[in-house]
Amino acid sequence: MPDFLILRHAPTEWNRLGRMQGRADPDLSSQGLSEARSWTLPSFSRSWPCLSSPLARARQTAEALGLTPIVNPSFIEMDWGAFEGRTLEELRADEAFAANEARGLDFRGEGGESPREVGARALAGLATLEEDSIVVTHKGVIRALLAVAWPWNMTGKAPVKLRPASAHLFRLEAGGALALAQANIPLEAKAS
Repeated sequence: MPDFLILRHAPTEWNRLGRMQGRADPDLSSQGLSEARSWTLPSFSRSWPCLSSPLARARQTAEALGLTPIVNPSFIEMDWGAFEGRTLEELRADEAFAANEARGLDFRGEGGESPREVGARALAGLATLEEDSIVVTHKGVIRALLAVAWPWNMTGKAPVKLRPASAHLFRLEAGGALALAQANIPLEAKAS
């Protein structure tokens, strides 16, 4: 069964500001582009094909890594709906948001989608792949896949803290089950 090295795009200006990007499409910041250019993929994955979210920040990260990504909409970021562009601090000041957030996998911004739907969409995308692959995507997608692979309903602490500048090795097992084989594989900086 195939393995998938899944990584989050490098930072954008909205990341620096703490804004929920969702389907907004900001480019990588100059710092983010520089960071992505410094990353090195683990040696075992360097010949694998690459897929990416259609959003610019994921495609630009893949290209900065020297990859030629095949765009796949299965890996687009969660649609935050009416919450897009706002910060978590702003959102959590609203009691209705806190009640919505407590729904875990069924959290949904008005006009958006839930993490449960994101996980199902991304898992379906992975299930179409027949070979080991790199996927450049978004934190919301990775967290949703983590919930698919782990008995975690997205309430309380995540079973694994996802570190920046790292990749996560997932494996599709017999019967279509998703497993996390290794988390937080460092994307080591290239020697200058």
